[in-house]
Amino acid sequence: MKEREGRTTVKKNTLKKALACTGMILLTGCFAACAPRDLQRGYPSIVPDEEEKPAVSTWGPFVIEPEAALRPVPWSAIEAWPQEDPRPALGVFLQSCESLSRRNAWAGVCSAARLSDSQDREAVRQFFEEYFIPHQATTDTGGDRGLITGYYVPDLIGSRIATERFRYPVYGRPDDLVVVDLGDIYPDLSHHGLRGRLQGQRLVPYWTRGQIDSGEADLPAPVLCYVEDPVDLFFLHVQGSGRITLTDGTVMLLNYADQNGHPYVSIGRLLLDRGAMKPHQMSMDNIRDWGQQNPHKVLTLLKENPRYVFFRTLPGDWQMPPGAQGIPLTSGYSLAVDPRTTPLGAPVFLSTTWPNSDRPLHRLMVAQDTGGAIKGPVRADFFWGMGDRAGALAGRMKQEGRMWVLLPRESLPQH
Repeated sequence: MKEREGRTTVKKNTLKKALACTGMILLTGCFAACAPRDLQRGYPSIVPDEEEKPAVSTWGPFVIEPEAALRPVPWSAIEAWPQEDPRPALGVFLQSCESLSRRNAWAGVCSAARLSDSQDREAVRQFFEEYFIPHQATTDTGGDRGLITGYYVPDLIGSRIATERFRYPVYGRPDDLVVVDLGDIYPDLSHHGLRGRLQGQRLVPYWTRGQIDSGEADLPAPVLCYVEDPVDLFFLHVQGSGRITLTDGTVMLLNYADQNGHPYVSIGRLLLDRGAMKPHQMSMDNIRDWGQQNPHKVLTLLKENPRYVFFRTLPGDWQMPPGAQGIPLTSGYSLAVDPRTTPLGAPVFLSTTWPNSDRPLHRLMVAQDTGGAIKGPVRADFFWGMGDRAGALAGRMKQEGRMWVLLPRESLPQH
């Protein structure tokens, strides 16, 4: 997502003192907020991937992991390419060009895209084949298959004031949340950041979920609204955006603003490990059902995930939340990726199956978003849209898939 506005900053000298006072917390691992720069939607999958590898390198105009391979292949290597309609993806790509066209690597292909006949299926296909080279995404072990999950924008009912029914606050970004780009001080750590709060001259970890939910935290944050169910609020955090219908009839569209810097702990994984569910039962609906059947255990379970997400209210003319490019997402055609391996704005041909089935799902999409659990070259999160139907698809999607990243032909190294 685009850089957060209004974040708290500190001067370099003060920050260096704070880092010193914490005993170089980055190196000791005592500060939980150490993570790659977090310009991303919360953490969309219920059971997250393994921790990311921090090393990155520059290749041509793009930034990718050295362990990951984007292997150039002929178009014929994408078996489903001739059968799929690329026209919807062209429209989504043109939206991404609002950002991409300012970069030399993409300016030419974006100009050509604007001149393409967007209604002619074969003309659009020829455009992609002429201006892009497909690169199959593979893992550091050479595998070409990975996990494809889904996300969506949930609908909730809320209130502007706290009542007996609406008791759980949705917070805006706290005024005292400090975001540190370590690259400003230590260039070797340019892809890492810290989140915390100042306590005198010390930078200390920000409040955890348990501290915030219990009222222990002195949280200088606005309450945007109140909702009625803590599990639904948790899923709002997971998805990173939500549409709230207030009791006065107003509709409020919320979007990720920031997070507290603590690591994400999957409550789905905890329920599996404790035998509360079987793997085939794991879904958002079943987690919600478990919460309704075990109301006295819900808050205790949720606080085991210390990460907390803060939101912002989008202007009334926004119909869909923005992704990592600051551009509204498109249902069924926006994809969340790991930007270290897939450039944001790049078209991606996805070959997977429909949620909880073996029915093929082949589609040209556009990498427009990121996510805290989306780590690695063959890993993506499929944006299904808004509402209950999108949620049903997203909540059941945990499929195997392959990905081909389309990179502009003219910007690639010539051999």
